[in-house]
Amino acid sequence: MKKRGAVFGPVALMMLVVALVSALTVYGGLGRAAASPGAAAASGGCGKSPTLTSGTHTIQSGGQNRTYILRVPANYDSGHPYRLIFGMHWLGGTANDVDSGGTDGYNWSYYGLRKLADAAGNGTIFVAPQGNSNGWANPNGQDVTFVDDMLNQLEGGLCVDTGQIFSAGFSYGAAMSYALACARPNVFRAVAVYSGANLSGCSGGTQPVAYIGLHGLRDNVLPIANGRSLRDQFVRNNHCTPQNPPEPANGSLTHIVTAYSGCQAGYPVVWAAFDGAGHDPGPIDGCTCDGWHTWTSGVVWNFFSQFQGSGPTTTPSTTPSTTPSTTPSTTPSTTPSTQPPGACSATYQSVNSWPGGFEGQVTVKAGNAPITAWTVRWTLASGQTITQVWDGKLTTSGSSVSVANADYDGSLQAGATKTFGFLANGVQSTPTLTCTSP
Repeated sequence: MKKRGAVFGPVALMMLVVALVSALTVYGGLGRAAASPGAAAASGGCGKSPTLTSGTHTIQSGGQNRTYILRVPANYDSGHPYRLIFGMHWLGGTANDVDSGGTDGYNWSYYGLRKLADAAGNGTIFVAPQGNSNGWANPNGQDVTFVDDMLNQLEGGLCVDTGQIFSAGFSYGAAMSYALACARPNVFRAVAVYSGANLSGCSGGTQPVAYIGLHGLRDNVLPIANGRSLRDQFVRNNHCTPQNPPEPANGSLTHIVTAYSGCQAGYPVVWAAFDGAGHDPGPIDGCTCDGWHTWTSGVVWNFFSQFQGSGPTTTPSTTPSTTPSTTPSTTPSTTPSTQPPGACSATYQSVNSWPGGFEGQVTVKAGNAPITAWTVRWTLASGQTITQVWDGKLTTSGSSVSVANADYDGSLQAGATKTFGFLANGVQSTPTLTCTSP
């Protein structure tokens, strides 16, 4: 994966100055009527022949010609209200970079969310807007107005669930997603802010919006203090219990995901801090590299997909996690493996599920003596396929699955545990696990 947003030349620095100035700008009012978050509502385009198709579209906004790329689900049904996700590009990036996934293609399209949405099979409309000068300075709120105008066109031309509108962005795109959460709290159900800062402004900024922030400890472009500040804005707005969520140690090359407690029902706040890749939306545990097989796409997809448009869901568990779990099952299904003395055992937990897919977590536990490596094996049920694994190495042969420890986490002291997670297609079931250690 190509590093994103890490180069700040003279033009970029000038744009940042403009953006910081615009952060003090007060925007105009809400440009459209919207359903309250959590309330499923069909847009005006439902039940009609679609007037928009996948591809690049041009729209007049604020006296300018603005463009966006649209991805309409295959087999689009005008009688089905669809979730809609905006993917905001970084400074110097483009709408095409977000839509195409760059060098990683489909795997990283819309920060990996398009692939997971397709795997879930429930249909999502994706939109990649193009920022002026490849950024989101948002002077006088013009980029917020651009989003208003896109939504008016999209909701009139397609069947959109107006209670299921989201925005995800990295760096400058994160700043824009934050600005939308501030300015349009009755429009956006949730936002995902990857390594952001207050660069695009925060008009309003007092109402609750479901919020997930992700940031690296060693971010040398927008230091993590910026991300904490954005997060704390919505900790207050969402009436969460203030806390200092745990973050991984510098040099640990791991991540920790924490869901805040006490938040207003239906308005969770989640914080994902990582050590390793610096200023990047796709960190990978165990190295200072990045890639489409990052854990961040699973974390954000699970956060967004918990909102089903039929009303607020319960606030996620507050237990810190190093897996992309923000909505654990209230009655997790677990099954232990056998535990020979000195070897290891493995326990499965159901974390989340959706039509056509699910997320699982496996906890590996050393026996009564230290181990230096481990492998967990199980057999997939009919129709199941594994699509993503984090904190482990996947091998499949037909229906047989084995996950070995990653290079950095094979050693466990006696009685110590380690978890890995995975996403799968198919109907969720409880597997019988075996754990072995050389």
